[in-house]
Amino acid sequence: MKSNPTWQTVRVAATTDLTPTVREFVLQPVEGAAIAWAPGAHLQLRLNVAGREQHRSYSLVGLPAEVPGAYRIAVKRLDDGRGGSKAMWSLAVGDTLTASAPQNHFALSLDAIDTLLVAGGIGITPLVGMAQTLVRLGRRVRLLYAVRNDAELAYAEGLRALLGDALVTAVSARGERLDLAREIAALPAGAPCFVCGPAGMLDAARGAWSAQGRAAADLRFETFGSGGRLPTGSFVVRVPRHGADITVPAGESLLDALEAAGVEVVSDCRRGECGLCVVDVLALEGEIDHRDVFLSEHEKRENRRLCACVSRVVGCVTLDSAYRPDTEPDRTSGFALVS
Repeated sequence: MKSNPTWQTVRVAATTDLTPTVREFVLQPVEGAAIAWAPGAHLQLRLNVAGREQHRSYSLVGLPAEVPGAYRIAVKRLDDGRGGSKAMWSLAVGDTLTASAPQNHFALSLDAIDTLLVAGGIGITPLVGMAQTLVRLGRRVRLLYAVRNDAELAYAEGLRALLGDALVTAVSARGERLDLAREIAALPAGAPCFVCGPAGMLDAARGAWSAQGRAAADLRFETFGSGGRLPTGSFVVRVPRHGADITVPAGESLLDALEAAGVEVVSDCRRGECGLCVVDVLALEGEIDHRDVFLSEHEKRENRRLCACVSRVVGCVTLDSAYRPDTEPDRTSGFALVS
């Protein structure tokens, strides 16, 4: 049970390899033109993964004027991922697929004088358009960009031309690390920070932000949901209301597995951000790897709820669902009560 976005067929108009593991795609609607998007927006794509239709979300890169009438995304190939990136990399120019209208759960604040942007790896994609927009508006912006090696610095050349010394890169292969505490301390009071990267980077940013007593609402997150604290493996989920015992493979999300088994879950972003797919945990035999940015740290420690779109389990988990039968027996009268 998904949200109800507008869907359209798009054609792969062009591809460009930005790094050895990052490929850019220009997607052209087969009918009509692309819908204009704001910085921070993303597309949902319907992909054939392991013979089954699955949804993947990808941030839109840059600004609409750069690809008139089309969309631009970039996909990092993850050989040990859930299969979405492999499906995307198998596409050739001329191939078609289905895309949602742009959606935005990571909207840029346009009224701030100063803004700090922080990216880890492929998390640079939504921040490109943010940096471009802030510069065009005459705002002060600083972009921190961490990668594993020099070859993975996608979009760095254009960002350096745009930002100059306000672009700070950190390449872990050279022993470089971002000093988030120092960068946040230099940010004027009340200025926002936008972070997109792996779970470890998000945790570090939240810790530094909180330690300096800054307002939680001024720190905005987006995650690509591809990694967590624990190894990605298969696990078992039980849904008593449906009498279902489901094995979730390593290459499939819990949300996709539930939907394939006929267990409807309301969902939207599929990135662990909006919270629509949160389900109640009835029992846990093992450990939950919360990979979302929606639940608070307190909620994650309680393990009473999880975001089905990105979070995983090591072991077995028993979940409730939103399903309720249309009628429930009146055990005192023998008649059914219509709900």
